[in-house]
Amino acid sequence: MTQMNKTRRLILISLLSAIAFILMFLKVPVPFLPPYLTIDISDLPAIIALFTVGPVGAILVEFIKNVLNFAMNMSDPIGPIANFLAGASFILTLFLITKGKFNNILLSFGLATIVMTIVMSIMNYFVLLPMYGMIMNLSDVVKNVQVIVTAGIIPFNVIKGALLTLLFFIVVKPLVPILNKQVKSNQ
Repeated sequence: MTQMNKTRRLILISLLSAIAFILMFLKVPVPFLPPYLTIDISDLPAIIALFTVGPVGAILVEFIKNVLNFAMNMSDPIGPIANFLAGASFILTLFLITKGKFNNILLSFGLATIVMTIVMSIMNYFVLLPMYGMIMNLSDVVKNVQVIVTAGIIPFNVIKGALLTLLFFIVVKPLVPILNKQVKSNQ
């Protein structure tokens, strides 16, 4: 890889990270779910990175946006960790199935949603919600972890995965070939 190509990749990762960080501010609460579970579309730039610069770039986009988010809101250390774990599990599953190509897209998004839901259910049950309850001094959270995961975390992640799938087909899939063509023509 030439120095110019490395520079272009870094610039694209930086731009996508900045866009993802900005998109994190556009949060929408999901009706009938706990108010701290808000959906944002900040994973879309990471999905673009997956199909343009690869899985390392996509994970970097997820990492950078969450570090920036934490820097802006240090009172909630659990949210950025949860967001990173959700995004990384989704992105890595997409990559393992598609290998960065547009093969088996619908199947890969379905499986990525399932994996993200399982990972986040386990992490919330055993780690994130107990930590959140301790940090925020909310004993109700620790006592009701099973209910919160079953009635909140699972449906939330299924909805988030379905939304990312829909937005992928509307926004990302048409955009990635243009970006790839632009990157290759400038090499």
